[in-house]
Order: sequence, then C-alpha cells, then structure tokens
Amino acid sequence: MKLTLWYFTNVLFFLNPAFPFRSVKPFILRLFGAKVGKGVIIHPMASIKFPWKLVIGDHCWIGQRAWLDNVDTLTMGDHVVISQGARIMPGGHNYKKVGFDTFTQPVTLEDGSWVGAYAIVMNGVTMRTHSVLAAASVATKDLEPYMIYQGNPAKPVRERIIE
Repeated sequence: MKLTLWYFTNVLFFLNPAFPFRSVKPFILRLFGAKVGKGVIIHPMASIKFPWKLVIGDHCWIGQRAWLDNVDTLTMGDHVVISQGARIMPGGHNYKKVGFDTFTQPVTLEDGSWVGAYAIVMNGVTMRTHSVLAAASVATKDLEPYMIYQGNPAKPVRERIIE
C-alpha cells in the first residue's frame, strides 16, 4: 500500500512539470519516511524511487529530471548538488547469473559534493567531501575529497580549489 501511495504521490508532485512548488516537496518526502534537512530544493520532474531509503542534509539541491533510483540507502550530506538529468543508481544486476539477480549497495554523497548534469553515480560509490563528478561522467569507484572527476569511468583530472 505504501509503495502504491508513493507511486501516485511521486507522479503528482515530483514528476509533474505543472507542479512547480519546491517548498512542499521536503515535507512530502518526510511523510514517507525520508530524513530531509532544511533549505532543500527539489526541482520539477525529479524522480525518487523510495523516500524511506533517503537521507538529505541541509541546503541540498536536486535538479530537473534527476533520477534517484535509491533501491538501497542514498545519503546526502550538507550542501550537495545533484544537477539536472543526473542519475544515482544504488542497484544493479549480476550479468554472470542467468536470472540477472539484483544486487544493491548504498551510495553516499558527502558534504559539498556535486554530481554534474547527466552524470551517473553507481552502486556502492562514496563521493567524498567536496568532490565533483563532471557532466556526463560515470562514477564506478569512490571519489577522493576535493577532486574533480571526468569521463567513463571517471578519472581524477584536477583538484577542486574552493575560494
């Protein structure tokens, strides 16, 4: 019942481009068991699979068409950005099994980390504090703090210096 109710809530209030009211979305997520900090902004058409497996810190930003496929726990620290069209994928399928068995691993986005537009963070990845995953890049392994990663698979390209 909870899953069905969330499905319709997600469609009406999160995926619906005609529902632009960002301030009510954290409240709705809390009703479904998410832990959501203050100052969180969720843009229209962002999809969240299971709010009860979601932890969002303070002052986070989730862009349009972001897809949080959180079949396992997704933890976001403070001041985290998930840009438009980015994908967070805590689950996958075992290609070595005939039935493509599903497996999951939590994803953690530490304080100040930034997932660029159309980038993908795969299962089990931790983006350490203030790391950046550049646009359209794919993180398959943990990202070190204060580093900018780019490519598929993502590789460190330079240090992130915050002024």
